[in-house]
Amino acid sequence: MLDVIIIGSGPAGLTASIYAKRAGLNAVVVEKEYMGTGQIADSSRVDNYPGMPGVDGYSLGESFRSHAESLGVEFIEREIVKLDNSKGSWVCTCDDGSTLEAQTVLYAAGCRHRSLGIDSESVFQGKGVSYCAVCDGAFYRDKNVAVVGGGDTALDDALYLSDICRKVYLIHRRDGFRGSASTLARLKEKADIEIITNARIEQITGDKKVSGADLSNGAHVDIDGIFVAVGMIPQTSLLEGFDVLDDSGYVVAGEDGVTSCSGLFAAGDARTKNLRQVITAASDGANAMYSVMHMLSK
Repeated sequence: MLDVIIIGSGPAGLTASIYAKRAGLNAVVVEKEYMGTGQIADSSRVDNYPGMPGVDGYSLGESFRSHAESLGVEFIEREIVKLDNSKGSWVCTCDDGSTLEAQTVLYAAGCRHRSLGIDSESVFQGKGVSYCAVCDGAFYRDKNVAVVGGGDTALDDALYLSDICRKVYLIHRRDGFRGSASTLARLKEKADIEIITNARIEQITGDKKVSGADLSNGAHVDIDGIFVAVGMIPQTSLLEGFDVLDDSGYVVAGEDGVTSCSGLFAAGDARTKNLRQVITAASDGANAMYSVMHMLSK
């Protein structure tokens, strides 16, 4: 029997695996993507990871994985389709019918960004279309950008970008906003923010990178970047029967990664938290594995 099964090989899962191996635990990392390193691989540039300014996301993810591999971490490329802890241990059933059994599970499968659902979005991903203002905002200094969404993330992103960019368009498909009224009031006071309601982006235009967007109200905006903030979808369907998810589908767990279900730990973007970044995912992985080690030592 394994000590721990780590589900997901993004920064949280990979960091957890490094800590597990250094602690002498019998651990495996299960990841459905071939040589996967998480969403960070899709980032064209990461400028806020300490000591590695300007690194591209693919290289950063590869360096995490190489570190784990150098320690002898075992990776299994399968998708886990069922979790069961009815007999005191954790049994993971994979899509090929095989099973893995461990005393604990560290869940680090992350989230995926909710998309706009238009064809041109994927074409310009990494070429002007971003899903993280904190990550990529600095690349658009003194440029025109659009933020799409009506929740707190969209409002906060627009406010953050207004201190960096020349012009920020906040585009929302409805008339009213779901986000904080106080933040919205601050946005309305900013001269460099233009709020456009009752409109959707129908087409993103440009050659090799974003240069504009056509809106459903017939308008066209000239922009260099689009920040999509229409929500995240936690990849936590495997945990629906364990009473550990909040109303939005995130795993309820503190900084220590401990959930209300004995032997189940969570780390990374799938966990309830305020900031979803590479550095916080890595921190989660370390903290959660420390909790796993503490439980196993008992």
